[in-house]
Amino acid sequence: MTLTIDEMAAFCKRKAIVFPSCEIYGSMSGFFDLGPYGVEIANNIKQSWWKFFVLDREDVVGIDGSAVNSKILWEASGHVQNFADIMVHCTKCKEKYRADVLVEDVLKLHTEGMNAEQLDAQIRKNNIKCTKCDSVLGAAAPFNMMFETYAGIKSPESLCYLRPETAQLIFANFRLVYDSARMKLPFGIAQIGKAFRNEIAPRNFLFRAREFEQMEIEYFIHPDMESECPCINEVIHDTLNIFSEAHQKNSAKPESMSVKEILLKKVMLPWHAYWMCMMLRWFTSLGAKSERFRCRQHVKEELSHYAKDTWDLEYEFPFGWKELQGMANRRDFDLKQHMQFSGKDLCLFDEKKKEKFIPYVVCEPSQGVGRAMLVFLFDAYEYDHKRENVVLKLSPKLAPFKAAVFPLLSNRPELVEKARQVFDSLKASLRVFFDDSGSIGRRYARQDEIGTPFCITVDFQTLQDGTVTVRNRDSTVQERILAIDLKSKLLKGLV
Repeated sequence: MTLTIDEMAAFCKRKAIVFPSCEIYGSMSGFFDLGPYGVEIANNIKQSWWKFFVLDREDVVGIDGSAVNSKILWEASGHVQNFADIMVHCTKCKEKYRADVLVEDVLKLHTEGMNAEQLDAQIRKNNIKCTKCDSVLGAAAPFNMMFETYAGIKSPESLCYLRPETAQLIFANFRLVYDSARMKLPFGIAQIGKAFRNEIAPRNFLFRAREFEQMEIEYFIHPDMESECPCINEVIHDTLNIFSEAHQKNSAKPESMSVKEILLKKVMLPWHAYWMCMMLRWFTSLGAKSERFRCRQHVKEELSHYAKDTWDLEYEFPFGWKELQGMANRRDFDLKQHMQFSGKDLCLFDEKKKEKFIPYVVCEPSQGVGRAMLVFLFDAYEYDHKRENVVLKLSPKLAPFKAAVFPLLSNRPELVEKARQVFDSLKASLRVFFDDSGSIGRRYARQDEIGTPFCITVDFQTLQDGTVTVRNRDSTVQERILAIDLKSKLLKGLV
């Protein structure tokens, strides 16, 4: 991977994948608009995720919760009190920094779990100053990242929040889903939707934005099943790149281990191992490179107050190993909180023991659509020196167009008409693109750069025998096939 994050942002803008939001007004940091091709890639990512984790499973159902929620929901979850990053500001130019990121960038040390006082001490001890004007920084202090709004007339009583995560709507709807969808433990509730975080210092393009989409599952089990995963044998021979708390504290390198070995050595609970493997399978099935992933355990100092154990699936971005998705064992924290604040009973009844219990969330695979898109773009991007253009080797399942149709010459009506007929025969079944502008070589290059897997050329031979040329994006191999067989051949190649 040689592309920097800034170069990727420039490429995405140039190729109508992602634009800075409202750029004609100067844009706002941390907000992005998907372009014509980016919206197709993002939709394909979400549809693939939904099919893999919801439609193809019997134990997961979905919801789509509201993005604006009452204040009490976020008081119950602890976000009003605790959802904060540590901020420092320049006493002269007023530039604001996220303290942990600043300390990491300047001192090259890990800051996981450091509080405001510890970060402030590092800043003073090492005389860290404003990177813009070299002035003294103010005291480090928590900054709540939730966006406030109001439902109806503006008043303290109507204060609401844009949700900073999708998880809490799943917990709030847990009992309704359990009863109305007739679910049985263990089962999961999935959701894809917008989340909003007023980041102090958005950075690294789509990696850390203020508005983004999450794809999330909360998986509920009986507390007695915390160490028993009935589906673990499905992944028992899979391997994971493990970076445990012990590895980190002993300054050891990550270690490739089979799930069987992970369980024997009690590195992680079976549920974590299972969901890590399933998430990695989904990524690699869509073309992501497995060697760029690792599973990092949260060390004790950075573990959330509600979590018994947390593992992150990390990816090696150009700016380092970073969290792609987090998987926390939240146990019964959230349902207990919502029971306390709402006064509603969210317990289930154990028929065998004849007693009530609060289900555990043993794992919550959660990730951002934008971060997933970055993974697929980085792993697909390749500059082909022979062709002298970028080839975006996206999985056909993610490509914005599955095929492009060209007439060999745009000034020959009979070729254009025939190409249009081919295009029309495909567009009802596949997302296809028609292009009659420029040379064939330039048209190939344009499709290479946005990831189109196949290019179909209608030429003079087509008029004689009904065959067309189909060019493969990755190999550039060309094959002549009958136009009437195109749909079945392309569908087979896109699976």
